[in-house]
Amino acid sequence: MDDTTRLLKDLTEAHGIPGYESPVREVTRRYLEGLGELSQDKLGSLICCKEGTAPAPRVMLAGHLDEIGFMVKQITDEGFLRFLPLGGWFDQVLLGQRVIVKSRLGDVVGVIGVKPPHLLSADERKKVVEKKDMYIDIGATSRQEVEEAGVRPGDPVIPRADFAVMANGKSYLSKAFDDRVGVAIAIAALRNLQGCEHPNTVFAAATVMEEVGLRGATTSARVINPDVGIVLEADIAGDVPGVKAEESNVKLGKGPTILLYDSRMIPNLKLRDLVMDIAAELGIPVQLSTIEGGATDGAAIHLTNAGVPTVVIGVPARHIHSHSSILHRDDFDHAVQLVTHLITRLDADTVAGLTQ
Repeated sequence: MDDTTRLLKDLTEAHGIPGYESPVREVTRRYLEGLGELSQDKLGSLICCKEGTAPAPRVMLAGHLDEIGFMVKQITDEGFLRFLPLGGWFDQVLLGQRVIVKSRLGDVVGVIGVKPPHLLSADERKKVVEKKDMYIDIGATSRQEVEEAGVRPGDPVIPRADFAVMANGKSYLSKAFDDRVGVAIAIAALRNLQGCEHPNTVFAAATVMEEVGLRGATTSARVINPDVGIVLEADIAGDVPGVKAEESNVKLGKGPTILLYDSRMIPNLKLRDLVMDIAAELGIPVQLSTIEGGATDGAAIHLTNAGVPTVVIGVPARHIHSHSSILHRDDFDHAVQLVTHLITRLDADTVAGLTQ
């Protein structure tokens, strides 16, 4: 396992849902130590400042720490846990999945369940089960047993899924690629900048609570006061059965993506074109993407102060917002290469020209 694979494994296997990012933040902190000056905003976003040959422009890289998960809402007298989602979950991917409840006494393993199908009517079996009708079963038989395990309402619940290298050797399977892959790109880009001149100062922000409203991006952008924003994300791969070409042409292994549109941000057009030009110069394959039903940290960053020219660079991933998603190593490596070269091109005149 090389350094990049280890980085992705360590980041994705770490726990950290919205508002409970401490475990993955500490893993990220270890990887960022020595790459720049570390600080933290009051919501918990971690910021690494890497000085270049000039204090400005201030370039903000953003990848969010949090993964989607759940929170314990109620404990029934029979010892089952009712839960609420933190982030966007598709009901159909939940049943039968294992989870970890982070209790005050330690990790407690459970499984998401519902009324057994053998007890359902024929009409009931045809319906999609909603989250409100599900529960988490930790094997308890009473409320007392749940309390003895240290579980309380408000405890975070994390998907239980490990990192795996798949059969072709280049595809990786894990939870939380959305958006630990963005955090990993930021770390790898900072590594590339060590001993390399860049005409700016870079602030790599590992933001919190993106999945519940871009909250960490809002506060960290106020701390950084960026002149330009580069958002690093997991994008939606459309190369699976059932997706039409007009819905998505993004494919695994065919290069990182440049986001043309999402529901809350249209990228700065000059910055977008600069990224595309750099990719063409370097021979880096890129794909163009639109997301009509979602947004990224860019939505908050580009509205900071008088406005910040911002672009989103993504790594295609299959099955995001589930227990396990898949990405391709080539897409990650090309994204790191693209981001590194983009940073070296963002001098004062170039950034000023983005908004002229």
